[in-house]
Amino acid sequence: MIEPLLFLLSGALLGLAAGISPGPLLTLVVSETLRQSRKAGMAIAIAPILTDMPIVIVSIFVLTKLSEANFVLGTISILGALFLGYLAYENITVKGMEISNRQAKEASFRKGIIANVLSPCPYLFWITVGAPTTLNAFRESFLSAFLFIGSFYVLLVGSKIFVAHLVDKSRSFLRGPAYLSVIKALGFILLLLAAFFIKDGLQLFGLLQQ
Repeated sequence: MIEPLLFLLSGALLGLAAGISPGPLLTLVVSETLRQSRKAGMAIAIAPILTDMPIVIVSIFVLTKLSEANFVLGTISILGALFLGYLAYENITVKGMEISNRQAKEASFRKGIIANVLSPCPYLFWITVGAPTTLNAFRESFLSAFLFIGSFYVLLVGSKIFVAHLVDKSRSFLRGPAYLSVIKALGFILLLLAAFFIKDGLQLFGLLQQ
């Protein structure tokens, strides 16, 4: 029962980090909350549930076909570590978010879909981090894979909804010490996860014993 809980925890931590770290979608969640209402921000927050599914399915399918190609999988693990390291650096050095209240014609949910589809982050995450972890989880059990993906999206969407709620109540939240402290702490956790991906990559290259 320990393995499913570990995948649950890793999915939750990655989802939380992706949910509250500064980026195009969170910026849009906050700007729509400020410009229109909390409901508009929440509509954008749920966009990844719809837009990510094709990315998730294709990424897992491709990696399944490469299951015997250790060099390719090792390279993907190292790239995943670099991606997590980049996200960690962004979190650790963050100073806060600058929000623009520019007017826009699109409905909030549509803007959320467009922002997520055009952002490179979901593609990079699922190709280098999400899909490899899901396949590792599935090798343990279907429950592990389900808990990883489920906890990731519950925290990804839930944290953005929570941010919209906090911003609706206090517009200075995103530059406050509590938000910045959580972001920086998550940055160090991402560094730890990056180290595990480096270990997996070295094992797949045959440079480190399992």
